[in-house]
Amino acid sequence: MTFHPHAYGPAIANILALDGNGARLMPLAGGTCSSPQARARLGKLRPEDLFPGSRAPEAAFSGLWLYFSCLDESHRLSQDIATPEGSFWHGIMHRQEPDPDNSSYWFRRTSSHPVFPELAEDAAALGYGAGPRWDPFAFIDFVEQARRRPGSDEEHLALVVQCAEWQLLFDYCASPAG
Repeated sequence: MTFHPHAYGPAIANILALDGNGARLMPLAGGTCSSPQARARLGKLRPEDLFPGSRAPEAAFSGLWLYFSCLDESHRLSQDIATPEGSFWHGIMHRQEPDPDNSSYWFRRTSSHPVFPELAEDAAALGYGAGPRWDPFAFIDFVEQARRRPGSDEEHLALVVQCAEWQLLFDYCASPAG
């Protein structure tokens, strides 16, 4: 997928421009909110302000918080979204915490997701050979191994696949409903 931050409107593009334009390599574990400006802006907004008419505005908003590694804010939102998208963001957030068992719990609740086929293709194109189907549990294990090897090829691969995962799920949630 080629990610275009302007596809979601100028407000989203301006927020994403505060750190990487939607291509930020979020930490595999922990991290602090990467942009105090983004935190301040997002804290004044509501999902419906940023994502009118989108498929899943609350989930997209949770993903936006997660993009900036504002884990607490993302968590507060995602835990109250009783949809596969909410569970997906919740699973990613716990994987980054890191809490792999809790992440697995939320990915079990996600079940299969419409972005999984494209994510499997994108991940394979990046060099992550997880087979023809996306397996979020295998990726949790891969991330756990990669984060223990800072600076390794595995860590870099986990970071870029995680970015592709964020972009695909964000696009799915932020795109128009229907």
